Amino acid sequence: MKAFSKFLCSVFLLLLSVLLLSSFLSGPSSAKRAVSFPYKHGGLNKRQAAAYLLSRFTYGAKPGQVDQVLSMGLENWFNQQLDAGLPDDSLNKRLSSYDALNLSNAEVLSKYPPGFVVVQMALKDSVISKDSVGKAVDKKAYNNQIQAYMVKKGLKSDQELYKQFISQNILRAAYSNNQLQEVLTDFWFNHFNVSFTKGECAQFIPAYERDIIRPNAAGKFDQLLLASAKSPAMLYFLDNFTSQGAPAPPAPAMNMMMATDAQAKNKAQPVPAAKPKNVPGLNENYAREVMELHTLGVDGGYTQADVTQAARVLTGWTIYPISSIGYGSAMKALVTKIGENNLAAKGFVHEGDFLFTPNRHDKGEKTVLGKHFEANGGYEEGVSLLEMLAHHPSTAKFISRKLAVRFVSDNPPASLINKMAKTFTTQDGDIRAVLMTMVSAPEFWDTKALRQKTKSPFELAISSVRALNADIQQPYQLFNWVSRMGQRIYYYQAPTGFPDRGQYWINTGALLNRMNFGLALASGRIPGVLLNLGALNPDKTATNAEAAMMTYSKIMMPERNMDQTYKRLVPLLQIPDVGAKVNGPGTNVPVSSAPLSPVSNKFSGMDAVSGAEEMNEKKKEMAPVLNNNVLAQVVGILIGSPEFQRR
Repeated sequence: MKAFSKFLCSVFLLLLSVLLLSSFLSGPSSAKRAVSFPYKHGGLNKRQAAAYLLSRFTYGAKPGQVDQVLSMGLENWFNQQLDAGLPDDSLNKRLSSYDALNLSNAEVLSKYPPGFVVVQMALKDSVISKDSVGKAVDKKAYNNQIQAYMVKKGLKSDQELYKQFISQNILRAAYSNNQLQEVLTDFWFNHFNVSFTKGECAQFIPAYERDIIRPNAAGKFDQLLLASAKSPAMLYFLDNFTSQGAPAPPAPAMNMMMATDAQAKNKAQPVPAAKPKNVPGLNENYAREVMELHTLGVDGGYTQADVTQAARVLTGWTIYPISSIGYGSAMKALVTKIGENNLAAKGFVHEGDFLFTPNRHDKGEKTVLGKHFEANGGYEEGVSLLEMLAHHPSTAKFISRKLAVRFVSDNPPASLINKMAKTFTTQDGDIRAVLMTMVSAPEFWDTKALRQKTKSPFELAISSVRALNADIQQPYQLFNWVSRMGQRIYYYQAPTGFPDRGQYWINTGALLNRMNFGLALASGRIPGVLLNLGALNPDKTATNAEAAMMTYSKIMMPERNMDQTYKRLVPLLQIPDVGAKVNGPGTNVPVSSAPLSPVSNKFSGMDAVSGAEEMNEKKKEMAPVLNNNVLAQVVGILIGSPEFQRR
């Protein structure tokens, strides 16, 4: 009996140890920990809570999607979105005609070289004369020469590359099942902004978003920061690829002088030498922005001296020779001279399109935010600096606040930011864990946050096509409208990225443009964007304009109280041809009365439709709905309404 008791005790201890071990291995950072969203804190029922989640973590609810979230469970749906592992076969089929999306940076430069590179190549091959560049008498003939040369060489316009990239972004936002990943990709791209307006980095932007931003969108912040710092797009955009420091001092930086008898009794006293001054090759742009915009924030506790010292730490971070002509070619002669196989032994670091060059690195001592870097350091200094910045308390608060502004309100409560910052710190900058802390907090569900975020033009356009189950055949047409409404994606010139505040987007002209967009979309006047409004209401319950407004508002804005909105919008239904009335002077966004027709596919692989025959068939099927002016007016007014502008 005693032996049996011992045996039971041993089994119990074994089971206990297994449970403790499994608990330990699961770790405290698991973002999938059992949680229950406190949506009742905001007075919401479960359906309203599901609609609220969709408004915050997707580009807008599609018809019937609230029921899908409910069937899964709110918490399960959110975890699934954090995983970003849902199949996207339908989206991938739409993207299959865009042949530039999977090219490496080197392949992009080879196939879609920037204009100045094409000119260099044409000069080298004696196709044009040096005197004709920029001052040709017959510009048409000059352009024809360039075009003919590009065709002969199998080159394509860099504008075609940009158009493909913009179009794929619109399709991903509209159709990806992994909506949160796309929303986070947009957030982080805006945070680490680069722009097509700066030609030096434009060719590298597609790979920057594909390989740097999207894969790291819900990962560890330090990995995202380091990857962005080493990407050609960022190195060119903020000029760090040119930054180089002073050469290493030949001897310990000390001068000796003799002190007077009274001072030191004839003993030699060392006097520190003057610190090395900035050299012409030092560029502080990236060092400043990585502190102000990417990590610490403008009030993060750094000084101008810290910026200069950080710039010295990051000298020598540049581009590997990607192309023999143009960008990335500066280091080609150096790499060729040393030999690819000898780079590591000489202190060089080559990772993908990134190259650290020790001969351009400032090897002197530096101090940043109190952290001392010994002399004769190398690449590891920069990594250490970025890790320090990524884990700084100011960074935890700055990033948490930006996430809260994006997903909660323009002025999120300090208590929520503090909770998120604490998770950021304790969970090693785990973005997933920070988001879970945010959505699990009562402050996220507070009535003060509900529908307080104003949609950007991009969010308005994408949420509209999602709400209406639109078929986007030519996405670049939507880009034109989004640009007209004030947001030319990928072209924002400042490193700050687009402001994330409602007051930036809303003014009288912007509201008119938004109403015009809604009316144009609903009436089928945006070429290549097809929709069937009648199919959204299979029960045909809308027998007049007011009934249609009630029916379609519930489809487009599920689980919202629309009583006050009806009172404001119903009078607009009495205005004949409201589009002509709304489209006032100064909007520059005419609502065309032209019928929907296929637009020619000028560039291969872009805005590709399934063929004119298929387009015409779809038009025939949808013609009765598209010609229903009353229904189109109702839906257009709803899109332009203040309530639909909120998310």
